Amino acid sequence: MELVNKQVVDCGEAVAGLHDGATVMVGGFGSSGLPGGLIDAVLAHGARGLTVISNNAGYDGEGVASLIAAGRVRKLVCSYPLTAGATAFRDAYRRGEIELELVPQGTLVERIRCAGAGLGGFYCPITAGTILGEGKPVREIGGVRHVLELPLRADFALIRGRHADRLGNLDYHLAGRNFNPVMATAARVVAAEVDGMVEAGALDPEQVVTPGIFVHRVVVADQRYGGGR
Repeated sequence: MELVNKQVVDCGEAVAGLHDGATVMVGGFGSSGLPGGLIDAVLAHGARGLTVISNNAGYDGEGVASLIAAGRVRKLVCSYPLTAGATAFRDAYRRGEIELELVPQGTLVERIRCAGAGLGGFYCPITAGTILGEGKPVREIGGVRHVLELPLRADFALIRGRHADRLGNLDYHLAGRNFNPVMATAARVVAAEVDGMVEAGALDPEQVVTPGIFVHRVVVADQRYGGGR
């Protein structure tokens, strides 16, 4: 009987099958929980015209910013694109080379969660009466206007964990948890970059945040990305 083993040799193998025009979720909150090796692998792969779903637009030379600077991103869906140092996004946006869908942070994570839960969307009052709610269905609930927000799904989710076993079970390092667990539920292929591997059964079940059923590929991080846990 063949044992399940989701560990792959390197980040290039972890993003195999990525294609032009794909939608890619990228975990992380600033540098915390950022899958730096997987992002580099996307750059090396060469896929273009990507839609990237991320909390922010990255910083100069780091994270999503490197994909934007290389001209690989057609559209960015995020809550905070103008972080200090996010010049790659600002420059590309001013040149008309990238589209932005701005989503409040809580709405962003809930749209991803809805996709993972198989829901058709949810009504939220946050963007009612603003330009972010224009063109979306509106319903009055309890005397308050709510906007229908649709799920966000992806072809790939690139996430960062602390430990994994060969079955793909993951735990996280403190704030490195952030968007990673919810993104793992909402993509067709989930690639997890981790600090290290442990034996199957070594992770306390109570400490497993992302069950292996959601994870398809696991790769051990290069030491260069150890600070992004």
